[in-house]
Amino acid sequence: MRSSETEQQTRRFVEICNACRYCEGYCAVFPAIELRRQFSSGDLSYLANLCHDCRGCYYSCQYAPPHEFALNLPKVLAELRLETYERYAWPRPLAALFRRSGIAISILTFLSIAIFLWLAKPESPPALVSSGPGAFYAVIPEGLMVAITGIASLFALSSLAMGLVNFWRDTAGLPPPDAPSFFAALADLLTLRNLGGGGYGCNNEDESFSQSRRYFHHALFYGFFLCFASTCAAAVYEHILGRLSPYPLFSLPVLLGAAGGIAMLIGTAGLVRIKLAADPAPAAKALLDIDYAFLVLLFVAAATGLILLMLRNTGAMSALLAVHLGVIVALFLILPYCKFVHGIYRAAALLRFAAERPRRSARAPSVESSSGSV
Repeated sequence: MRSSETEQQTRRFVEICNACRYCEGYCAVFPAIELRRQFSSGDLSYLANLCHDCRGCYYSCQYAPPHEFALNLPKVLAELRLETYERYAWPRPLAALFRRSGIAISILTFLSIAIFLWLAKPESPPALVSSGPGAFYAVIPEGLMVAITGIASLFALSSLAMGLVNFWRDTAGLPPPDAPSFFAALADLLTLRNLGGGGYGCNNEDESFSQSRRYFHHALFYGFFLCFASTCAAAVYEHILGRLSPYPLFSLPVLLGAAGGIAMLIGTAGLVRIKLAADPAPAAKALLDIDYAFLVLLFVAAATGLILLMLRNTGAMSALLAVHLGVIVALFLILPYCKFVHGIYRAAALLRFAAERPRRSARAPSVESSSGSV
């Protein structure tokens, strides 16, 4: 049975929380804790990834430092989350990249950009560069572009899928979730309800509440999917409608991509600002380093895409295209070994939480009856 020092500390903390229950209405973590009397390694991994790091429990806890219990649940859950990222990573040897996220991202991005700059055709006629449809493929052949990005994306998807399977096998102690559980988890994921703090928000910097982290997270989350929708729309334009990129400014792929890129810039910049101003006491430094590295990479990906859009009819298009493609391929390759996996595991944790709701509801009458008899 696994039993790291972080896991032992987490078990001690959640047992104290289970006895206290002062924070039972704060977020999804505490109702999940209350369903258990003992906490397996899988249970702790589930709770760690169910935590949204709103920090409300830390500032309300009577056992937080300087109390002798020194209970700091957000920090220990964050440290355990990092261990789960490494534990479920596939291929397993690449799990070491989590602890070197900044270095790995820098090296991958540099090498990827260098490869695309080498592949780009500097001799492309300026007239063709500014002529619109087919200009990108005049710089880098379509087959080569699709092959490189396709291999990178397939690697990312397969690695993320294997990580999700590993997480679910380790943490799921329930029958397969039903349709209502799935849609309840999806609603929690899309609305970030657990970052709402019951209407008050997160304790981003201190004991004061704010919804800003939730809003910036939404901007990043939906901006990312707008960019994905832009890619899907471009595929339809090219392979079904027979129209080659780059597309007109008011075409669907460009509008979706521009909106998504701007939202990602706002979201990443806002989240970085919040992290820089936040109280360091309930934070795990190792996970903060991973956060910063991933947010910077997302910012650069969005920024290079928008710059390419603005300057695509200039002589700089060839170099800008190579740089943007290099950043995107580096992003794909690092996705399974950076903070992106938290979205995958948190979605799975929310699904398990939704499946447990009937158990919580079934317990409610007995709790009420026992309270009434006292």
